Amino acid sequence: MAALLAPLKIAWPVGALALLVAAMPAPPPTITTEQLTTRMSSAIESLKFLRCTVKAQERIDGTIHQARSIMKLTYKPLRIYIKNQKGVEVLWLTGQNGGDAWVYPASFPYVTLSLDPNGKLMRSSQHHTALQAGFGTISDLLRTTGLRQDNFYSRSFRYTGDTVLLGHTNHILRSDFPQFRYVNYKAGKNETIGTVAERFGCGEYRIIDRNNLSIGEKIPEGKVLQVPNAYGRRTILCVDPRTYLPTMVQVDDDKGFFEKFEFFDVVPNQPIPLEEFTKDYKGYKL
Repeated sequence: MAALLAPLKIAWPVGALALLVAAMPAPPPTITTEQLTTRMSSAIESLKFLRCTVKAQERIDGTIHQARSIMKLTYKPLRIYIKNQKGVEVLWLTGQNGGDAWVYPASFPYVTLSLDPNGKLMRSSQHHTALQAGFGTISDLLRTTGLRQDNFYSRSFRYTGDTVLLGHTNHILRSDFPQFRYVNYKAGKNETIGTVAERFGCGEYRIIDRNNLSIGEKIPEGKVLQVPNAYGRRTILCVDPRTYLPTMVQVDDDKGFFEKFEFFDVVPNQPIPLEEFTKDYKGYKL
């Protein structure tokens, strides 16, 4: 009886054992692409408050521009405070100041200005507007709408494994979109740079740059534009599994590196006192 209860021992030939190990299936992923994209989108949409530091690198006229900013945001209604490493401060509040932002330029004339967040002065040397602060741009990468020419790019993202950033495990969402290219597009009636960007999901900056347009310029009906057919050729997005909020996004296009945003000291949904969104809050120079 004892012999019958003893563990069964099989002497596998070394080669056979190697083949068996090689044939064993890899462990299943801890999360699926659909679960990851859904949880990230839900986490972004569920934000009521956000504090973070953002390091931005953007290709402008062939040169990489860098900036580091602290951001405070509330949602519904949207309130935004930004201060970069040069001391420039931006405060924008829904329904106030005629839609303009208060901007302290940290340079001559050292007075607070009222500027259109979508205007030329605030859009120079950056890909995005202050109104897209936080995770607005990243949310758009995965968004599918009926206005898009197609949603192939948004649907090209795949969970490809994990990495470690700042000592913590992050999930990786990756899009490889080799069909990225510029296509001809004939502007329709009442077309704007914004509506074209929304149609192709490509962002406004490259439309402006490629077609020598001015920010805010109206597009004549019938004008043929060169427009990217997607946001990037390769996009790598890292997501913190503790919060399901992004920690990094890098985009390459037909010219190589296009932009990269890294998010540090992210504090989601911790209430921010309303006085921190006033011009006379302590420490502000607005």
